[in-house]
Amino acid sequence: MTPTRSLMIFLGWLVLVMLAALSGIATPPGEWYAGLAKPPLTPPNLAFPIAWSTLYLLMALAAWRATLAAPPAARWHILWPFVAQLAANALWSILFFGLHGMGLALLDLLLLWGLIVLTIRRFAGVSHLAAWLLVPYLAWVSFAAYLNVATWWFNGG
Repeated sequence: MTPTRSLMIFLGWLVLVMLAALSGIATPPGEWYAGLAKPPLTPPNLAFPIAWSTLYLLMALAAWRATLAAPPAARWHILWPFVAQLAANALWSILFFGLHGMGLALLDLLLLWGLIVLTIRRFAGVSHLAAWLLVPYLAWVSFAAYLNVATWWFNGG
């Protein structure tokens, strides 16, 4: 594969990942979230854009590496969970911040968690690096599940 083609694949994944990130930008926490009781270990607000920017970059790199490593005939099988988890990722912000549906957001997070695990497994079959690049994302989503559950609980969920 040419370096130009490889770069185009990376940029394609980066654009797709950034499209998923737009839901978080379109549904900021706002006053509603500021007024909620928060659980212990809730990071400062500044931590979230820093963490997510890093994770989105790692996600794009992981998908790029998996795409390059996967045999052409197996690419869809390997990559569809990644695309599905992007959709679940984008939906969470809409459910939690946009619709104030903490319970629905938690269900989405459980689906997201499972899709990330499946993606890691599929990526590991073609690139250990691609799989490992997603481990911080899985850890952060696991932590986000704690925050989602506890915030829901503390606020009468």
